Amino acid sequence: MNKKDTIILGIESSCDDTSAAVLKNTAILSNIIAGQKIHEEYGGVVPELASRAHQQNIIPVVESAIKKAGIRKEDIDAIAFTKGPGLLGSLVVGTSFSKAFSLAMNIPMMDVNHMHGHVLAHFIDDGDKNKPSFPFLCLTVSGGHTQIVLVKDYLGMQVIGSTIDDAAGEAFDKSAKLLGFPYPGGPLIDRHARNGNPKRFEFSKPQIKEYDYSFSGLKTSILYFLQKQEKENPDFIRENLDDLCASIQHTIIEILLKKLKKAAKELNIKEIAIAGGVSANSGLRKAIEATANELKWNTYIPKFEYCTDNAAMIAITGKYMYEKGLFADQSIAAKARVEM
Repeated sequence: MNKKDTIILGIESSCDDTSAAVLKNTAILSNIIAGQKIHEEYGGVVPELASRAHQQNIIPVVESAIKKAGIRKEDIDAIAFTKGPGLLGSLVVGTSFSKAFSLAMNIPMMDVNHMHGHVLAHFIDDGDKNKPSFPFLCLTVSGGHTQIVLVKDYLGMQVIGSTIDDAAGEAFDKSAKLLGFPYPGGPLIDRHARNGNPKRFEFSKPQIKEYDYSFSGLKTSILYFLQKQEKENPDFIRENLDDLCASIQHTIIEILLKKLKKAAKELNIKEIAIAGGVSANSGLRKAIEATANELKWNTYIPKFEYCTDNAAMIAITGKYMYEKGLFADQSIAAKARVEM
């Protein structure tokens, strides 16, 4: 192996996926993810069960990532891990492993902000040379976060808008629960929405200042609407499922894009990216592309495997920190809440 190459091991354990990835310069050699099916029984992620599963998964996942990458652990120049935000117990597993690996191998480590990782997933070398130019706006949408980020350079980011209550991903999952879907229900709404009429039902849209979001009112609106309709017809949800899914999805996407369009216009930025788990939603992807054609945006949508939580995005962020010498020491601790 050419030692001009930089090899980064990435570790991601912020929620219920244990992931390890090996990055060579900007190319991903492996990206292994172990999910946790047990949470489906409880209708959501149980933090204690998540941290226990991470403890079981972390070593096998790392071994698989190194083996698939075709390298030896001695080839690794540095290790990058998610410091936060996320579930504290889950983060502690990844942080503790990374500190031990760094110490044992005598290599530096980089503590990565999970949300930075989602944004910088766009710079993974996946054969697509079309990358965002600075500055650009990134709509980061996941189960726990909804933000509009002004990205000035690889490590210079400013959150200009965020949710004041529920995240968009929560709105999808909580709406799905009201419809009787199992957890996680967001992808099921997406699937049914493809066969439905998005204009069939109307739900309330919040009026929030500037670029911030709110989704709690939408969830309440959907709840009351369904309760009223089911009193009149107990089979209402079953008989109208596709249209309900399409209308809920359409409303969430409209709320997201309204603020994104406002920010893009007022800041005069036409480089627009999306990131996070909800960026895998087919309706959002189509809406972003349609808006791009209308407003002459240059849009950037990550591959599906880099939308949800994964260690590849942590590794690529770690690479840019490595080049700047932004290393953590052994006193570093995981944090459930971390500002961008």
